[in-house]
Amino acid sequence: MHNDNPEYSPSILRRLNPEVLAPAGNLDTLKTAIDFGADAVYCGGKAFGMRAAPRNFSLEDFEDATTYAHQRGARVYVTCNILPDSDEVVAMNEYMGQLGEIGVDALIVTDIGVLMAARRVAPDTDIHISTQAGVTNYQAAEALAALGASRVVLARELDLPAIRMLRAHVSPELEIEAFVHGSMCMAFSGRCLISQHTTGRDANHGDCVQACRYKYHVVEEKKSGNIIPVEVTDQGSFLFNSQDMNMVEHVADVIDAGVTSLKIEGRAKSAYYVAAMANAYKCAVNEYMVQRGFENAQGQELKPLIPSEEPGDKIVLPDWIGQEPYKVTHREYSTGFYYPENPASESITKGGYINTWRWLGSVRDYRADEGRVYILAKNKITPLMPIEFLIPGARPIEYQIPDHDLWDEFGHEVPEINHPAHEFSFPCPLPLPAGAMIRAKVR
Repeated sequence: MHNDNPEYSPSILRRLNPEVLAPAGNLDTLKTAIDFGADAVYCGGKAFGMRAAPRNFSLEDFEDATTYAHQRGARVYVTCNILPDSDEVVAMNEYMGQLGEIGVDALIVTDIGVLMAARRVAPDTDIHISTQAGVTNYQAAEALAALGASRVVLARELDLPAIRMLRAHVSPELEIEAFVHGSMCMAFSGRCLISQHTTGRDANHGDCVQACRYKYHVVEEKKSGNIIPVEVTDQGSFLFNSQDMNMVEHVADVIDAGVTSLKIEGRAKSAYYVAAMANAYKCAVNEYMVQRGFENAQGQELKPLIPSEEPGDKIVLPDWIGQEPYKVTHREYSTGFYYPENPASESITKGGYINTWRWLGSVRDYRADEGRVYILAKNKITPLMPIEFLIPGARPIEYQIPDHDLWDEFGHEVPEINHPAHEFSFPCPLPLPAGAMIRAKVR
């Protein structure tokens, strides 16, 4: 549930720089991202984006999304970053013109022809260059800026010194976006043909089946006596199963290098994942801005934020922020390619996700006169269960479910909450905001 009052969470400060950019696979998740602090959200339509899924946004959804975001000081970016075939050009250009008329804030593109068409059909809409374009140097960034791009999304393979050099050689007006969290692709900047080759599903049209994460064996045909150290276990090896990225405890290094926008991967992820990660990175950036003296605790600017030639003083984050990435579904973590001495690798002994916490539901209403919280259940909640409430802009709140007085949607007492997508309530003295998430550690 979302609070339709534009003043929801008035304590959330929206910034242009450094921007926390969250993913959204549907309208509900977009609203969640904004409610939990994202300065901007990126999303895709039902065509021409790098995530092909039926739940993507319709044009009507984009209208609602843009209204919801703009009322709250946030921005909406739309992915148009496929590599289009010739028979898609006319429809794609028409689509970008429609997005421009709706008033989305930016179009994310890869193809240079799409870039030039976007300038023509949506002249008042910013153009961001997708990571799919593989921008790795300042010459490419400046050339794209000259063609009309206001932002480049860097290739994920760049380290911090390379980003710092790029920033120093491009116009200060050119925005730089970089991924800081989420799944990584084994192919350079995601330009991969494995899925299309093995299954016929084109990754460059948003339909990747993630064949790189399958379990593989390597067989030497003629020299069977040669030992090839690839088969890690008797069950095979996950040769291309890249680690996830987690930079929440290193946001200071990324911002110091000159990155304008901190991008969280995950348009196929749940609203809970988006809430937790948007909140964690937003709070980490808030700590950076205050501890470095750019803002006071109320978010008022004290001095301008400018990139530094060298890493600045260490930022000390509250422990709970560093723990948040481990409370969502993830693979083994790394710091990507930001630190040359410790580059990302692959998880070669196992595939799949690590999931030690479970999303139990969301707060729909808190009634102080009753001392009860009303929730929309998602998973089973039992008496005396230890839980956490995830709320925007603050440390999660620990709580224990009462041993009785759990009600169903009709006000009848039930022994436990065990009916997803239905409303329940239980006693709680905490004045929780609508939209707060409920979670618990998996036993």
